[in-house]
Amino acid sequence: MTSLRHSLFVALGGAAGTLIRHLLNIWTFTPAFPVGTVIENITGAFLLGIVTGWLSTIKNSPEWVQKGVGVGFCGGYTTTSTFAADTFILTMYQTPAWAAFYVTLSLAMGLFTAWSGIGLGKALGERRAVSR
Repeated sequence: MTSLRHSLFVALGGAAGTLIRHLLNIWTFTPAFPVGTVIENITGAFLLGIVTGWLSTIKNSPEWVQKGVGVGFCGGYTTTSTFAADTFILTMYQTPAWAAFYVTLSLAMGLFTAWSGIGLGKALGERRAVSR
């Protein structure tokens, strides 16, 4: 039963993440540069970092949070396939330099925000533990 419940949280989180990603892409659409994909992947890395850092401070962390937010929401919200396709499209229709900028920006900011999110999540979790 636990596996079924975790799958339900993954599905719900994935649906919410995918819907928000879709709306963000509509809101930020520009044919010149994939702004939405950059925002999604960077903020998704930050959120996943926060959740990962926070859960690392909890002895018996709720697995449904890890599954629902981490695997489900962040998995549905972020997108490697669109990142790859956007890189290819920028190379074909813009310039290889523009595509290289996109890849560098996405990877550097994604790693930085994930690292920052983990630090923030740990700090929040430790603060929570001390206040209890």
